[in-house]
Amino acid sequence: MPRKPPIVFPQEQRLLSHLGERLRLARLRRKLSNAVVAQRAGISRTSLYKVEAGDPGATMGTYLRVMVALGLEADIHTLAADDKVGRKLQDLALEAPPYALRRRRAATGAKKADVVPTGTGNAS
Repeated sequence: MPRKPPIVFPQEQRLLSHLGERLRLARLRRKLSNAVVAQRAGISRTSLYKVEAGDPGATMGTYLRVMVALGLEADIHTLAADDKVGRKLQDLALEAPPYALRRRRAATGAKKADVVPTGTGNAS
């Protein structure tokens, strides 16, 4: 029994379809037949059709094999390269928690107005 493809939301399906279309256009620009690209990628022509159609059932490895066959493997490095949300979460985790300021005040005997929390953007 064939396994069921993953559930894909419409926005994700559009992304896969656009990727498949870009890969198909790259193949056509190189004047390569689907049989040649499938052979170079080590996949069946049916798998290549699925990739070019943006089928979510095609594995990431199959997409990568097609990219390698087309000489586009370097593009894989740009995927998720700039993780803005992750970096922001990491920066927030590095900021001193509020209870750390209370400990510092207690240890130094400073009053609340004497201690300026770090990372607030106050430039003096």
